Amino acid sequence: MSIHATPTLSLQGIGASPGVAVGHAFVLDRRRIRTPKLRIDEAAVAEELSRFRVATGLSDRQLGELKERLTGEAQDHAIILEAHRMMLHDPMFVEEVEKLITRDFINAEWAVRRVARRIRHMFDNIQDEYFRERRADVEFIADRIVRNLMGQEVDEEIVVPPDAVVVAHDLSPADAAMMVKSGRVAGFVTDLGGQTSHTAIIARAREIPAVVGAGRASEQVSPGDLLALDGTRGLLLINPTEEQLALFRETMRRHLASEQVALKTRELPAVTTDGWRVTLNGNIEFPEEIPSLLAHGAEGIGLYRTEFLFLDRHEPPTEEEHYRAYRMVLEAMGGRPVTIRTLDLGADKVPGRRHEREPNPAMGLRAIRYCLKHRELFRVQLRALLRASVHGNLKVMFPLISGISELREGRSELEFCRSELGRAGLPVGKRIAVGIMVETPSAALIADRLAQEADFFSIGTNDLIQYSMAIDRQNRDVAYLYKPLHLSVLRTLKSIVGAAKETGIPVAMCGEMAGDPLFTLVLIAIGLDELSMTAGQIPVVKQIVRRTSRSEAIELVEAAMRLSTAEEIDRFIRAEMERRFADVS
Repeated sequence: MSIHATPTLSLQGIGASPGVAVGHAFVLDRRRIRTPKLRIDEAAVAEELSRFRVATGLSDRQLGELKERLTGEAQDHAIILEAHRMMLHDPMFVEEVEKLITRDFINAEWAVRRVARRIRHMFDNIQDEYFRERRADVEFIADRIVRNLMGQEVDEEIVVPPDAVVVAHDLSPADAAMMVKSGRVAGFVTDLGGQTSHTAIIARAREIPAVVGAGRASEQVSPGDLLALDGTRGLLLINPTEEQLALFRETMRRHLASEQVALKTRELPAVTTDGWRVTLNGNIEFPEEIPSLLAHGAEGIGLYRTEFLFLDRHEPPTEEEHYRAYRMVLEAMGGRPVTIRTLDLGADKVPGRRHEREPNPAMGLRAIRYCLKHRELFRVQLRALLRASVHGNLKVMFPLISGISELREGRSELEFCRSELGRAGLPVGKRIAVGIMVETPSAALIADRLAQEADFFSIGTNDLIQYSMAIDRQNRDVAYLYKPLHLSVLRTLKSIVGAAKETGIPVAMCGEMAGDPLFTLVLIAIGLDELSMTAGQIPVVKQIVRRTSRSEAIELVEAAMRLSTAEEIDRFIRAEMERRFADVS
C-alpha cells in the first residue's frame, strides 16, 4: 500500500546548489500585494512625495536592522542587504519616482511600481546571467517600499519547521539569509531564479540543496507535501512513491558518503595512480564561499570574479572598497594562491557610466577591451590589487584577451600603477604572476605567442566553446549546439595546453567543463595542471583523479577523438565513465 494519497508529480528546474534533500514542504507565501493606482490633485503632490520619502527612510532602517541581526557566519550575507540599501538611494530610482508623482499626478505606490518595471526591463536586455538576475532585487526593493507605504507588515519572523523544504515563488535575500541562519532548512525550491540568483548563492555558500527556476512549483506544492529534491540535476518530486524515495535516500547516502570522503581526503593531493598531479581550486563570487571551499579540499582560488563589487550602485567602487575586498579574500586563504580576474563587464553594466546599447554585447566593448578604453576605472582596480598583494599569494588574470597587444597594454597599466604606488610610499608584492583567460578562438590560435608573455593560462570554456561554435548560449534555439566534447573543442584544448607546456607555463581551466566529472579523464589526458570549480564538485573530481592513471585517460581520449561527431564522442565518454565510476556520486 502506498503511503501517499496523491500521485507523484515531477518538476524540472535548475540545479542551483548540489545535494539531495527529502522533507516536508514549507510554502512561503510572499505574493506581491495589490498596488493601488490613484490619481491625485496637484495640491496633494507634496504630501505624496513626503509619504514616499518616509517609506524609503523606513525601508532603509529596516534593512539596517536586518543587517545587524545577521551575526556570525550569516553576517557575510549582509553585503547583499547593504546593496539593497544603496538601491534605495539610487538617483535613477528615487528621481524617477518623484518625477512621476509630480508630473503624472499619481500616488507613490503606483509610481514605485512603474519605475521598478522600467528598470527591470533594462535588466532583461543584459546578456550576462549574473547581472540579469539582479532584476529581482529591483522587485524586492519596490515591494518593501510599497508595503511600507500601505502600512503592511514587513520582515515578519518566519518560523521554519525542522528539516523543511522551503518552497516560494521567489525569495528575497533577507528571507533566505534569515531562514538559513535558523539552521532548520533542508532545501530550497523557487519558481524563479537561476544559478546566479541570491537564493542560489546563499544556498551554495551554506551547502543547502536548491532547485530554482522550477516554474509553478509554489502553486503545485501544498504545505506539508513530502518533497524530494536533487540540487545537482534540478529535479523536484512532489509526494514521491516509496520506490522513488528509496532511490533519493540512496543518492543522499552516497552524497553524504562523498562529503565524508571530502573531509577525509581534503588534505590529500589529487594525484593519479601513475603520478600525474592536478591542482583542484575553487571559483568564488563572494567571500562567504571560502569556508566551504576549504572544507571541500580546495588548494586555492582559481577564479575570483570581482564584478559583484559593481552591483546595485550608481557609482563604481572606490580603490579602498576594492582593496578591502581583495585583502579579505587573500587573508582568508592563508597563503594559498588566489587568482583574481580583473573586471569582466561591458558598458551596459558599469555604474556611473554613460551606457550605449550594443547590438551584441557579448562580442562588443567588454572585459579587457572596456578596461583599456576606460583607463582610470582599470587603474583603480589595479592599484587596489597591488596594495592587497602584500596580504597573500595573489595572481592577476586579464579576461577576454584576443591578442598580444591587449596583454602588453594590460601589463603596462599594471606597472604604471606599481610605479604610482611606489612614489606614494605604499607597499606592494614583489612578484605577482600575470595570466590571461584563453576564451577567444584568436587567443587559442596564437597561444604559442601568448605563452611567451603570460605567466599562466586559464581556459574559460564557457565563452571559448560559445565563440568557437558560433552560438549564443542564451538563445534556446541554438543552445543544443553547445558541445564541450565537439572534436574541434578537444583539438583546441590540446593545442592551448601544448603551447603552454612547450613554453613552460602552467595551464588551468575555470569554466563549467572543469567541474563536471564527465570530463575529468578528458582533461587529465589533455594535460591540464589546474582545474577550478565550485566547492561541491571538488570531492567527486578528486575521487576520479585518484582512482585512475593518466595513461588510461590518454588511451580513452585517443579512442574518443577517432570518432567524428560530438554525439558519438559524448556517448562513448559517458559509457566509459559510467563503467569505470558508477559508484562515484
